[in-house]
Amino acid sequence: MPAETDRETVRRAREHLSEWTFNARDQAYSELFEGSGAALTDAELRELDRIDSDLTRRGEPGIWGADEYGIVHDGGADPGEPGVVCTLHPEIPYEGFRGEESLDEAAREQYNDLLWTYCERVAEYIQADLDAFRRSESN
Repeated sequence: MPAETDRETVRRAREHLSEWTFNARDQAYSELFEGSGAALTDAELRELDRIDSDLTRRGEPGIWGADEYGIVHDGGADPGEPGVVCTLHPEIPYEGFRGEESLDEAAREQYNDLLWTYCERVAEYIQADLDAFRRSESN
């Protein structure tokens, strides 16, 4: 595909990024945090929600919805193909929650690892939407 066409395709795809992100977040959240196979207990999920609320009250990015994604020209599985990258992974900061209300370092690391997994899964779903978009553009 000529460079001009690649740039135009990426530009048009970026117009859909917020919609794809919204849907991908819902899907990743459902898979990781809901149902019998959830990665966290209800109490742990409530603790994450409490931390998210505390962070936003402090004027910091929270956990939910703080993740950001971008479409880059050469970031796909194949060289030269557009791809999705997570440009901001939310995390529980080292200071301010460690030891606070029973959140120990091991729990903080577990939550941050899970948030990383969540963001990577969101990026995978957005990539699937991008790939479908590119296939429809080539038809």
